[in-house]
Amino acid sequence: MIDLRSDTVTKPTSAMRAAIASAEVGDDVYGEDPTVLELEAQAADLMGMEAALFVPSGTMGNQVAIACHTRPGQEVVVETASHVLNVEVAAMARFSGVLARAVAGEGGVFTADQLAGALRPDVYYLAPTGLVCLESTHNAAGGRVWPVGEMRDVVALAHERGIPVHLDGARILNAQVVTGTPVRELVAGLDSVMFCLSKGLGCPVGSLLCGSTPFIEEARRTRKAMGGGMRQAGVLAAAGLYALEHHVERLAEDHAHAELLASGLAEIPGVEVWPQETNIVVLELTGSLSAPELCRRLGNRDVLASPAAAGADQRRIRFVTHLDVSRSDVERTVDLVSEELRSTTE
Repeated sequence: MIDLRSDTVTKPTSAMRAAIASAEVGDDVYGEDPTVLELEAQAADLMGMEAALFVPSGTMGNQVAIACHTRPGQEVVVETASHVLNVEVAAMARFSGVLARAVAGEGGVFTADQLAGALRPDVYYLAPTGLVCLESTHNAAGGRVWPVGEMRDVVALAHERGIPVHLDGARILNAQVVTGTPVRELVAGLDSVMFCLSKGLGCPVGSLLCGSTPFIEEARRTRKAMGGGMRQAGVLAAAGLYALEHHVERLAEDHAHAELLASGLAEIPGVEVWPQETNIVVLELTGSLSAPELCRRLGNRDVLASPAAAGADQRRIRFVTHLDVSRSDVERTVDLVSEELRSTTE
């Protein structure tokens, strides 16, 4: 089976399993798990921030950050297609009592001028802006990297207005690898960053939320309130330590496979392929066949992919390369997509 639905489907390698099995553990709720503490220290250093907090998921990391940065009744500026707006089950409203204000970016990226238009004036009957939330790489935009210069302009404007900025950096290490820019430079100036271990890095569970020491102290309380306190979590953190040492630079392989996939699919009649930057490829069907139907046919031939858009007119499919996908898997996928589309037009 070739599984291209997401980079979350990766399975721990044998070496990662060995690291998990040999992990030194303690009670993390008491702050006594040495492996968790080491992972948090490495994550903070990697991002160039003072402290970090290990959380079970990227969604929890984002929502803890929103809760810590805002107060009920405020707005959070987000990009229209962002993960935090569309696929985190309205958690910012549930847990933090805040409302999302969406800005339609180009390829998942909005400008400082667009942000200026979304920030609320200081009028008592308007909900004040409490946070700006960015996403890089941008999942729904096909793995787009937010350009550093544009991000810094957005951060500067937000800070000028006294508004913090959080980055949903679930795949920010993909951005480091593709740009060649150290991640601490990519996230410089941000107030908090969340990045995932359970996507391209290949871990079974976990994300890190990074920020200042006072912010992380408050985030620890909020994580507990959301049910995210874990006990002997070193067995999970050990996978993260292994991944940070061994699985970051290899993300370049995933990008190369995605580039091969994008170029192959682009040669097929009836297909348009979005610009590809990292490990996500979005295919748009231009003929009569729907994305769910093509995904069903591919699944019958042992290739798994997911429709990338909801609604009646589903034409997009998302493919995600990862450490369990080989070059031959990509080549076979291109061949099968071509065969299925050719059989539809004959």
